[in-house]
Amino acid sequence: MIDNEKIVREFIAAWSNLNTDELVDYFAVDGIYHNMPTQPVSGHDDLRNFISGFLSGWEKTDWEILHLLAAGDIVMVERIDRTVAGGKTVELPCFGIFEMKEGKIAVWRDYFDMSTYINGLS
Repeated sequence: MIDNEKIVREFIAAWSNLNTDELVDYFAVDGIYHNMPTQPVSGHDDLRNFISGFLSGWEKTDWEILHLLAAGDIVMVERIDRTVAGGKTVELPCFGIFEMKEGKIAVWRDYFDMSTYINGLS
């Protein structure tokens, strides 16, 4: 049996490595990432371009899981993303919902306040 909770926990921890290819490998080939303030991105090529776009400005990131609920192919995670970019640290409260399929992320929707992120970098 696939342990979707474990996979999502590993995925969240992997963000600290700032490695785009490693992160994209967690997604299904046609996987979708919807950072809710922006348009959804799908497929490994577009995911790679999108993720590398913001990782390129990050110096460090560490995501703390506050709560995680998993049932079948759905995993929900409340977290605080602590990211250093341009020498400034941003603490961003987030909520992500993952739809899993055969051990891969089929859909990830992430909810947060974009102004918290932008103001933290100003």
